[in-house]
Amino acid sequence: MSETSKAAYFMVQIKAKDFGDLLERYAQFAIPMLAKFGGEMIAGSATPKLLEGNWDGNWAAVLRFPSMEAAESWYTSAEYRPLRDLRINELTEDGRVVLLEAFDPTAFSG
Repeated sequence: MSETSKAAYFMVQIKAKDFGDLLERYAQFAIPMLAKFGGEMIAGSATPKLLEGNWDGNWAAVLRFPSMEAAESWYTSAEYRPLRDLRINELTEDGRVVLLEAFDPTAFSG
């Protein structure tokens, strides 16, 4: 990672129609694919602890990449596209996927 690039994180909340089906048809292929783009799954849970707001999912995850460019390259890659489409169109009822850049706390220090 260069000095100017910041890590990037996907925050994922989905509602799988069938969790076993999601694991068998999607996760076992998508998770190992992350490494090819410099990414890794750093957190994942079917039972996250909700502290505020509404929760309508049955899976939450956080994925880390070395940069926004690496994260977007994975998400928009031809290799991942069929899995993404499968997840969205067949395996989940609802979901939210948010990509954000790491926070630099020195940006607010004076």
